[in-house]
Amino acid sequence: MSSQASSRIQQVLAGAGIASRRHSERLIREGRITLAGRPITTLGFKIRPDQYRDLRIDGQRLPSSREKNVYILLHKPDGFISSTSDPQGRPTVLDLLPTGLPRLYPVGRLDYHTEGLLLLTNDGALTQSLLHPRFHVSKSYQAKVKGIPKPSDLKLLCQGIGKGKERMAAVRAEILRNGIQNAWLLIEIKQGRYRQVRRMCEWIGHPVLKLKRVSFGPIKLGKLRQGMWRFLSQQEVIELRGVAAIALISHKKDASSD
Repeated sequence: MSSQASSRIQQVLAGAGIASRRHSERLIREGRITLAGRPITTLGFKIRPDQYRDLRIDGQRLPSSREKNVYILLHKPDGFISSTSDPQGRPTVLDLLPTGLPRLYPVGRLDYHTEGLLLLTNDGALTQSLLHPRFHVSKSYQAKVKGIPKPSDLKLLCQGIGKGKERMAAVRAEILRNGIQNAWLLIEIKQGRYRQVRRMCEWIGHPVLKLKRVSFGPIKLGKLRQGMWRFLSQQEVIELRGVAAIALISHKKDASSD
């Protein structure tokens, strides 16, 4: 019999800075915590220190501050700044993450009132690759707009609006569903202009009432609840790196043909 003292799973997660005890209970109920591949479903389940290496959240090991790279998907709520700090004292997306993680930075930004998928990592090289304006990583949004856009409005979004450097265009724009006075659109873009989706919709006369990002490259928001986060799987990280690599190759080919 091992002489190592056992600890409640909630204490282990809280001690690692991964989640508060209350949040840990939610993770357990949702089946997101596993030990040696088996879900932990009992609140107060006890484990020994020598079992920590087999503990997983969303299939990922507990990260430590010594680990080089950490990748997180966050469902950003309205009312949070996509930054590491705010001079006005408003809450930032880092306030939604546990304190035991390495220093993380958002991959791009969602404005204060925009919800949805936000990636955070300390992998600076990957971040720069994904955000480079010439790399054109696709991002999809669901936008609730005022009024019901006509087919010609959606066509204009894809053809492009504005002039010169301010010209913006969607890769795809379609109506998801109509209401009596409003409509939900799915808009995919590859440019990364400031408040691009909001500005484009304003230009066609249908201002955005609510906006949520639902995908970033190969990463999907899925059913992750607002204000919640999870680690990216190893496969998702591989796919992100693949997108960055393909974009870099395409950029080099374009540059060599100039």
